[in-house]
Amino acid sequence: MKRHYQFLLFSFTYFVIISCSSNVQEINPDEVKVAIRAVGHELLLVQKDSTSLVLPVEVINSKTYKLKFENDLSIDPGVLVEIIEQSFKKAELPSNYIIEVLQCNDTEIAYSYQMKNRTDTDIVPCGGRVLPKSCYFLFIKFQDGKAGFNFWPLLIPIFFIALLVYLLMKRKAFLKSSKEDVDQIRLGSFVFYPEQHKLVKQATEISLSKKECEILEILSEKPNDIVSREELTKRIWEDNGVVVGRSLDTYISKLRKKLQDDHNIKLTNVHGIGYKLEIQ
Repeated sequence: MKRHYQFLLFSFTYFVIISCSSNVQEINPDEVKVAIRAVGHELLLVQKDSTSLVLPVEVINSKTYKLKFENDLSIDPGVLVEIIEQSFKKAELPSNYIIEVLQCNDTEIAYSYQMKNRTDTDIVPCGGRVLPKSCYFLFIKFQDGKAGFNFWPLLIPIFFIALLVYLLMKRKAFLKSSKEDVDQIRLGSFVFYPEQHKLVKQATEISLSKKECEILEILSEKPNDIVSREELTKRIWEDNGVVVGRSLDTYISKLRKKLQDDHNIKLTNVHGIGYKLEIQ
């Protein structure tokens, strides 16, 4: 039972960790800078500029980067979106980001767009409206993940409910198994069911009378030990206010016949003392 609980606790911890981290993608700054410089290089090549410099990428913070150029350039939004998408896809960078094109002289935003997933490139905002040649720099801001309804918190109480149901079912099965173990007694090749007044050997059931059950149950409490006639008589008959002379011998004889199929079991009479259930 304890092992099942530990396994479920581990599974739940793993489930929570995976759930909380599923929308977070680690970003390697060096890989990001290489990809952004590739974007700058492609933008210059589109304008047939293979000599001016793409200035070093500036890291503003872990998710924000700045790209500057040595000389002025014009920017086609459609081309910009396509180049960035291809470069980021090749570098396996997150697909959620915001791009801002700012004017150098007043830092006003000349163009911006947000990429939530790659299907968004089918329609490019302001596509075809080319920004005139001027001094621009780019801000690239990576986002944590897709915005939307977060269903993970709903799964946590569901998991706890499932866990509780599982533990209750395991406990019920355990108690049932324990009860079955208590209600049956192994006697050689027989299984003795005192509550059901029967012996079972393989698929064969042997019915026992109430008194036979009581005698066999007392003897099975002390296998291979002598149980006195006085104890048997007192517990079975005198406690009920009845004393029967030779009845004990009669029931012992009947029990001996019903147990005779197993040669490893012997119900012997210890002369003058009592009886013994011998089990080899």
